Amino acid sequence: MNRRIQIGYIIMLVWMLAACSTRPEYAQSVNQQPVIYPDYVGVTIPVGIAPLNFSMADDAFTDIDVEVKGQRGGSLHAGGSYADFDINEWHQLLEDNKGSQLTVTVCAQKDGQWFQYQDFTINVSSYPLDEWGVTYRRIAPSYMLYSDMAIYQRRLSDFQESALMENSRIHGNCVNCHTQNRTNPEQYVFHVRGANGATVVHSQGKDEVLQARSDTLGGSMVYPYWHPGGRFCAFSTNKTAQIFHMGNNKRIEVYDTSSDVFVYDVKNRIAIKDTLLMRKDWAENTPVFSPDGKYLYFITTPCRNYPVDYDKVKYSLCRVAFDEHTGKIGEQVDTLVNADTTGKSVTWPRPSYDGRYLMYTQLDYGYFSVWHPEADLFLLDLETGESRLMDEVNSQRSESLHNWSTNSRWFLFTSRRDDGLYTRLYFSSIDEHGRATKPFLLPQRNPKEYYRRLMYSYNTPDFSSGPVDVEAREMGTKLESPSRMTIQVGKSYIP
Repeated sequence: MNRRIQIGYIIMLVWMLAACSTRPEYAQSVNQQPVIYPDYVGVTIPVGIAPLNFSMADDAFTDIDVEVKGQRGGSLHAGGSYADFDINEWHQLLEDNKGSQLTVTVCAQKDGQWFQYQDFTINVSSYPLDEWGVTYRRIAPSYMLYSDMAIYQRRLSDFQESALMENSRIHGNCVNCHTQNRTNPEQYVFHVRGANGATVVHSQGKDEVLQARSDTLGGSMVYPYWHPGGRFCAFSTNKTAQIFHMGNNKRIEVYDTSSDVFVYDVKNRIAIKDTLLMRKDWAENTPVFSPDGKYLYFITTPCRNYPVDYDKVKYSLCRVAFDEHTGKIGEQVDTLVNADTTGKSVTWPRPSYDGRYLMYTQLDYGYFSVWHPEADLFLLDLETGESRLMDEVNSQRSESLHNWSTNSRWFLFTSRRDDGLYTRLYFSSIDEHGRATKPFLLPQRNPKEYYRRLMYSYNTPDFSSGPVDVEAREMGTKLESPSRMTIQVGKSYIP
C-alpha cells in the first residue's frame, strides 16, 4: 500500500473516531422526540422487513447520527445525510428482538450545532409477515392521458423492485389491476384498456388473452377477485365517466353510468350472469368472495340521474351465497352495511383470509375513493356484525385500496396523508381483537429523496407470496397481436 493511500485511511479513521467520540459530548439535548421522515416513531414492524431508513424532516439538518439498540440485545449504527442501515445487520437485529422493542437514539446537526433528541421506540411484532413482497401499479395522477405506467413487484426484505408489465410495450395502453388469488403468484389476472384492450388470465401455467369488451355483458371485465378454489373469478363491468369540481377541495369525480357484477368460469370460459347481480335499476360493483368461497360480497346503489345526482350515489355493502359446485348465485341478498342508515357510501370490501373481519372504505358518496379526502378505513366484525372507524390508521386525507396478508395479521393500504397529491403505500398490523398499529410507509433506500422525486401514485396494491414470473416482452407481443379469445355468456353453470 503506497504512502498516499495510507495517509488517506488514517485521515478517514481519525474523522470517524472524532465523529463517534466527540460529537455526542457536545450535542445539545432537546426535550422532544425527533421529527423524522418517514414518521417511523412508535410503529410496529415485522421481522424481515427492509431497513427503516430515514432523514430529519427539516431540510436544514445536514447530518444525522443514529444508534438502534434491541431490548433483547444487539445494536447497529448509521450516520450521514440520512440513516442508511446495513441490511444484514438490520435483519439480524429484528430477528433477535422479535416480539420486543428497538430503542432509537437520534443526534442531528443543524447550522454546525449537534442536537440529541429523546429516544423513540420501534416495536418488532411477534406476528410474521410471510409474504415475499407486494405488487402494485404506479400511475401519474392525470385525468385524460395514461402517460407512463407499469405494474411492479417489490421484495419486502430489501429495496429490489422490477416491472411486470409496462404500457410502453403495448403502445401506451392503460395496464390495470393486477390481481392474484390469495397472494398466489401462479394465478393472476390483469386487464388492458385502449386500442389493444384485453383481459389476461394466468392459471395453471398458461396465459389466456380474452376479448376486452362484451356487448352482452355491457362492458369490460374489471375489478376482479378470485374464488379461493381458483376456478372462478368475479368481475364487475362498468361504464365509467368523470366530472371536474370547481371551488371544491376535490379535483375530480369518477362515477359509473352503469355497472354489474358477474362470475367468470375460468375452465369453460363462461361468464355467468345472474339477475340478482345484474339488476336494471341498480348498480352493482367491486365483488369479492369470502375466504371459504361460500359468499360473494359486493356493493350496490340505485341508479341515479348522472351526472346531476353524482353526490347522491351511496353504495351499501351486500352479500349473496355462492355454490362453487354448481356456479350458481343464491336467491337472497343480505345487506351488511346499509347506506340509508349510515348516510355514507361503502367501497372496496376486503374480507380477512381467516374470515373474521371485512375491511372497507367509507366516503360521503360514490365509490372512487382515492379522490375523496374524507375516505376512511372501517372494519366490520363478521361475527358480531358491528362496524367501527379505524381511527388508529386513518388520517385527514384519503385512505383506500387495502388488502390482507394470508395470515390476516397484516394489511396494506394507500393513503394521501403525505402531501395530499400522491397515494403512497402503508402497512399496519392487526391483533386478534381487531386493533391496528400505527402504519408505516413502504421503506426505501433514501426515502426523502425517493418520494420527493416520485411523481406517481401507488395503486391497487396487494401482497405476493412469491415473485411473479412474467416475460414482459412475450406478454407485450401477445397483447399487441389482434388475436383474442372469446367468452360465452350464460345464466347457469356448464360442467
